[in-house]
Amino acid sequence: MAAKGDLAAVLGSLRPAPGGGGLVGADAARCAAVLGFDGVAVSVTVGGQYNELLWASVGASTRLEDLQFTLGQGPGPDVAASGRAVAAPDLTREPDDRWPALLPEALALGIGAVFCLPLRAGTVCLGTMTLQRARPGPPRERPPGDALLVAHALTAALVQDGEQWDAFTAGENGSHFYRAAVHQAAGMISVQADVPLAEALVLLRAHAFRNGLPVVEVAEDVVARRVRFRQDDGDEPGAYGRQRD
Repeated sequence: MAAKGDLAAVLGSLRPAPGGGGLVGADAARCAAVLGFDGVAVSVTVGGQYNELLWASVGASTRLEDLQFTLGQGPGPDVAASGRAVAAPDLTREPDDRWPALLPEALALGIGAVFCLPLRAGTVCLGTMTLQRARPGPPRERPPGDALLVAHALTAALVQDGEQWDAFTAGENGSHFYRAAVHQAAGMISVQADVPLAEALVLLRAHAFRNGLPVVEVAEDVVARRVRFRQDDGDEPGAYGRQRD
């Protein structure tokens, strides 16, 4: 069982060191362990959409965030849209139609339970904190309020530096985008396939999921011009192809 001092240490370390440039300073794996989970991830909403991984423990949590971004479904997008917490204490018991594409993928990662909390500043949802564990059910050794304390502290850490937050949400060079390549690749695909930016992002996500690749990896290939999307000249309207240079 984690001691109260461990939680206090995590809470005290969430603010980044001065001049560090990031928005969260704590060790994600330690934070998850103190809360009784196997992993934790924080994604922020930019432009009202769940779309940027900010901070995560390595492994299943990072992969889960990538899957939710790629598929556009899961507890994270649900929380970002509603501003309300989502609990899935046993993924094997979730209805198949809740997150039809995500559920089998999450189970394949060895995730048994997911709990997602909003990071709220007033009425605005700035992002989400997703906690996952292999064993179904909430951790009995930790009070549920501990996760809420961390969520509140994370929200404070995100907004403490107004200039850095503004740079992050504006996508300026001083910010730290995990998915910077995704945004750049979407712009390139939009030009290559002659489609709107939103549709270009859908094409990128669909290709990543279809080939079992992280969307960031495919985006990096697009940016490096190792992969190119093109408008198909075939008979089917709206069909698009992919080619390697």
